[in-house]
Amino acid sequence: MPASWNELDSRAISTAKILAADAVERVGNGHPGAAISLAPAAYALYQHHLHLDPTDPHWLGRDRFILSSGHSSLTQYLQLYLAGMGVELEDLKALRTEGALTPGHPEFGHTPGVELTTGPLGTGLASAVGFAMAERFTHGLLDPDTPHGQSIFDHCVYVIAGDGCLQEGVSAEASSLAGTQKLGNLIVLWDDNRISIEGDTDIAFSEDVLKRYESYGWHVQRVDWLSEDGSYVEDVQALDKALDAARDNTDQPSIIALRTIIGWPTPEKSNTGGIHGAKLGDDALRGLKLALGADPDAHFAVDEEAVAHSRKQFAQRAQILRDQWNQRFEQWKEANPDRAALLERLRQGGLPHGWEKALPEFPADKAIATRSASGKVLNAIAPVLPELWGGSADLGGSNNTFLNGLTSFLPEGTYSRSFEADPYGRNLHFGIREFAMACAMNGIAADGLTRVYGGTFFVFSDFMRGAVRLAALMDLPVTYVWTHDSIGVGEDGPTHQPIEHLASYRAIPNLAVIRPADAAETVQAWKNILEQHHPAALVLSRQNLPNPARGEGSELADAQGVARGAYILADCEGTPEVILMATGSEVAPTLEAHRLLKAEGVASRVVSVPCIEWFEAQDEAYRESVLPAAVRARVAVEAGIALPWYRWVGEAGRIVSLDHFGESVDGARLFEKYGFTPENIAAQARESFAAAH
Repeated sequence: MPASWNELDSRAISTAKILAADAVERVGNGHPGAAISLAPAAYALYQHHLHLDPTDPHWLGRDRFILSSGHSSLTQYLQLYLAGMGVELEDLKALRTEGALTPGHPEFGHTPGVELTTGPLGTGLASAVGFAMAERFTHGLLDPDTPHGQSIFDHCVYVIAGDGCLQEGVSAEASSLAGTQKLGNLIVLWDDNRISIEGDTDIAFSEDVLKRYESYGWHVQRVDWLSEDGSYVEDVQALDKALDAARDNTDQPSIIALRTIIGWPTPEKSNTGGIHGAKLGDDALRGLKLALGADPDAHFAVDEEAVAHSRKQFAQRAQILRDQWNQRFEQWKEANPDRAALLERLRQGGLPHGWEKALPEFPADKAIATRSASGKVLNAIAPVLPELWGGSADLGGSNNTFLNGLTSFLPEGTYSRSFEADPYGRNLHFGIREFAMACAMNGIAADGLTRVYGGTFFVFSDFMRGAVRLAALMDLPVTYVWTHDSIGVGEDGPTHQPIEHLASYRAIPNLAVIRPADAAETVQAWKNILEQHHPAALVLSRQNLPNPARGEGSELADAQGVARGAYILADCEGTPEVILMATGSEVAPTLEAHRLLKAEGVASRVVSVPCIEWFEAQDEAYRESVLPAAVRARVAVEAGIALPWYRWVGEAGRIVSLDHFGESVDGARLFEKYGFTPENIAAQARESFAAAH
């Protein structure tokens, strides 16, 4: 055992095991098995290795802990309880009930000490890679002159993952990236219990995991609590040494395979799928308590002396760590006043005064793809926003996400013919790993100090969807740069032409999907995204789009209306007879349709709708001013499925859209072939007007 380990620690672990079983039994559902068998490991981790402060869950100098196997939420809740970090016995009793601090899976921003929402297996581990990347980048941003590993901004990212996490492909994507990045601050404890819901994992999971991770470039260790002779000993000392060795290895990410028996020592149910995701039942519950020397008839019986010991021990250790860190932090602030000011701004989530002056302007009437405009925006603002960094899933040149003249985030000693390696670089290279990229972005954003973006082709956003949903659920300020937004992709054909994607992503609550019409709207989209702290997706064109003159002296409004999601771009005198709505590349032919109708004596209004979500957030008066209910003749124009537009066009409205996949033809020809022409839009306006009257 660790030197400080005593009988009270063992009793605290027994208490945790019993409470895990009782909590699930009380609510009638949940996952007790891993929480029971992992209690010794989690206790050792919290009490002897994690740098945390029970009085300040957001302490800047803390280690990060991610429970990737989120179904075993009790594993974490019980340690937060034993550490005195804001979870109490009543919270454990309220497991998985309305309003409880102890939901079925850990939730970011809900329970003190929970760094990330986990549940979908593998995503926690993958996001932990982002946390580890954020730690290194933050070091470079705030304390670059101090050797890595010696700064107040250095810490470790610990993960508990299960067999299911390692079966999910995203964990492989992210682990490969972590090995390439040599993230020595990342430590994964793999609960190798070989049980899943269906039972023995050998039916689907038979590879040598540690050899796989060794091939990724990880430091690998194994701790066996199950001996070859069948005896089972919870050897915390061996685990303690492995965790120390992992922390000491600063050149590689580490994985420790901990061989456990799920649910041990629950009679008859240990080592079975039956204890994975269901309550124990009366007999097994009594048997567990008897095996632990507890009263089998008592429920939520707490060893008060053991809990008091664990809380006191945790608090004392935390105080020592915090005092040491505080002293060094004050020294750093005194020596680095400018960086201290930057840190304060980042912690407040603000932007530097006058930053918007760096936003570029684009010459009127010079066509430019919105992906190119976006890239120019990023490069223009990068010098004044040092916290902004990002990259692409191997498509930086196509997504225009590369920050020119800046280095690439790569470990020291990395050689590349194409990029200058820098452990603190601002250009990220995720490789062809869209899902891992999105998960890593979640980890970076949840870490809290920097702003990250990541790009790919819009059609490949399908691979990211699970992580995008989690970003929206956590309300993280991640920015997706999705280019090649429509049939405008052209000759690459239907595999690369997104059709249903706009509707699909608009269906995710709390995600802003922005499809700018031109360079001017792209600038304003970026401005609005960065002034907020919410997830947002830019959907950008491959092909050049017109960038017409706007504002005073032109027929078009300026682009500041982008911030309101939809705005009147071109109007008529008096009340319009028909309203034309469009997004992205379809705004240009819609404006031409507006002119055709005007020549015919039809009064029309063109409404640019770059972001439905931002428009829906406006007050009713503004929405009515843009889309007056009395004007029933309406046309919506968008090169995707019609689904999002029915609520806006009404019964008399018409939608110019796609209800089929594209084909491998020049993009301009496809727009013509599928009816995205001024003539067809005008014709649909006439039909709508007739239907409305």
